Amino acid sequence: IPNHNASISLVLSRFKSIGIDVEGVVAILGGHSVGRVHCVNIVNRLYPTVDPTIDPAYATYLKQRCPTPNPDPEAVLYSRNDRETPMILENMYYNNLLSHKGLLLVDQQLTSNPITLPYVKKMAADNDYFHQQFARAMVILSENNPLIGDQGEIRKDCSYIN
Repeated sequence: IPNHNASISLVLSRFKSIGIDVEGVVAILGGHSVGRVHCVNIVNRLYPTVDPTIDPAYATYLKQRCPTPNPDPEAVLYSRNDRETPMILENMYYNNLLSHKGLLLVDQQLTSNPITLPYVKKMAADNDYFHQQFARAMVILSENNPLIGDQGEIRKDCSYIN
């Protein structure tokens, strides 16, 4: 799975290599509608200057959540991916992107790419469509060279090997 700071073109290429089309990639990234991101993963968009693609009011909120450019990686400083419905997998993520409230760089890049933007708009407008595409893409992802036995691990923290 690509890094959250990877370019959208790299993300699309990596997923394409395992059979997931652009529509599916946009849907899979919608999984970011649930959960939180530790400050260490977003401060590059806030310091030393705020990424101009971030809504100014949202940037102020993020700086309150992540007040330093060098957060302690062991500290539990984080921001919710979606402030309104943080534990519901739904299309608010796409509405947030269209309002320049993408938390991760890869998320916000979905709106600046002419190939992905139409899908962002469609998923923002139609939650059922988002769910259908998310399920379709997750099936493809889950069937791609699954590890069995002791070949892999379920990470407690996605950023680190257990």
